[in-house]
Amino acid sequence: MASEPRRHSNVVLNLTPLIDIVFLLLVFFMLTAHFIEEERIDIQLPKASSSEPLEDSKYVTVTLTPDGQLLVDESVTELTDLTEVLRGALHSPGKSFVRLKGDQQADFGKAVQVIDAARLAGAEALDIQTEKP
Repeated sequence: MASEPRRHSNVVLNLTPLIDIVFLLLVFFMLTAHFIEEERIDIQLPKASSSEPLEDSKYVTVTLTPDGQLLVDESVTELTDLTEVLRGALHSPGKSFVRLKGDQQADFGKAVQVIDAARLAGAEALDIQTEKP
């Protein structure tokens, strides 16, 4: 039995169509992607000359908007549920303080109710966030 000589074929894979498809997929996803823009709450903090920068990781932030809306760490909350929401947020690891961010035009009565709810929830301390003049 005589063995046949092996044929060496020079097969070259054409990558041009593959590159075209990858480029078209990239363009498709870039054009159809929705870029999410976070909503910002427009509040004007009161000014205080004795304010100090503090670490954000230890705080549960309660925001009081000019129209009376309450937000606990960017989640809308009702005043009636505030104590329970704060109690749950304060039991998160590393969170033991409450920071109140309120607009200058916010209702003072609601601010007092937020302070009361923070005390009932077991906050170690409560800070009122201000900005330097």
